[in-house]
Amino acid sequence: QVELVESGGALVQPGGSLRLSCAASGFPFTSYHMRWTRQPPGKERELVAVISSTGNIKNYVDSVKGRFTISRDNAKNTMYLQMNSLKPEDTAVYFCNADVLTSGNLRTYWGQGTQVTVSS
Repeated sequence: QVELVESGGALVQPGGSLRLSCAASGFPFTSYHMRWTRQPPGKERELVAVISSTGNIKNYVDSVKGRFTISRDNAKNTMYLQMNSLKPEDTAVYFCNADVLTSGNLRTYWGQGTQVTVSS
């Protein structure tokens, strides 16, 4: 079964850093684009960053460009999000997700999310 498990969320002061991890299993991780998405309290989910299957191409929402870095270790079936210069508006539940073809159907899989709170 497809499973995504996020970890690394915490309470951090503005300007601080965190590294989130997403452990993937149940599908050929190396063949898929992966995403980080976040949901601030009371708001809709927002796509934050995308990484290609090989890690060669990375894209970010403008609000995190230059501060966040998405990466992946295909040998470990793990994706990361390095978050620097954190701002209060970065406070959200962060999810990893991917569109996966399984049993002849394509669907979006989500992890349970990890809470990031940026506050002094």
